[in-house]
Amino acid sequence: MTDPNTTLSGASIAPMSTDDLDWVCAQEAALQAHPWTRGNFMDALGAGNEAWIMRVAGEPVAYAVVLRVLDEAHLLGIGVAVSEQRRGYGRRLLQHLCERAAKEGATSFFLEVRVSNDAAQALYRGMGFDEIGRRRGYYPAGVGREDAIVMRRTL
Repeated sequence: MTDPNTTLSGASIAPMSTDDLDWVCAQEAALQAHPWTRGNFMDALGAGNEAWIMRVAGEPVAYAVVLRVLDEAHLLGIGVAVSEQRRGYGRRLLQHLCERAAKEGATSFFLEVRVSNDAAQALYRGMGFDEIGRRRGYYPAGVGREDAIVMRRTL
C-alpha cells in the first residue's frame, strides 16, 4: 500500500478529515452550481470512500472523493480552488488517484462530467480517459437537467 501522504512537485496529498470540511464545502460552493453539502461529504467519509486534500505550502488547494468497488474506482467529485486553477493541481491530484487505485488492484477508473464542461473534458481526455457513454438528464441545471458524459481510463 502506498503512503497516503504523498508529495508531488511540492504539493502534498493526504486523506481528508472532518477538520477539512469547512474549506472543502466553501470551495465546493464556489465551484459548483449544485454543490455537495457538508452532510454529503460527511456521508462519503462515513461510508469509507477515499477522500483527499492536496496542499501546497501547507494550504489546501484541491480535494477529491473516490468510490472504490472491487476492481473499479469512480471519481465522485474533484475541485481546485478558483484562485489555484490552471496550475496543474487538478491533473496532479487525479494522476495520484489513478496511480493509487491501480496499485490497490483497480483496473478501471470512471467519472462523469457535464456535457457543458469543456475544460474538464479536455483535462480528462488528456489524461487518457475515453468517453464510453452518456447519462441523459444526470445533472441538475439552471433550467431542467444536463447530460453527463461517462468516461473511463484503463489502469
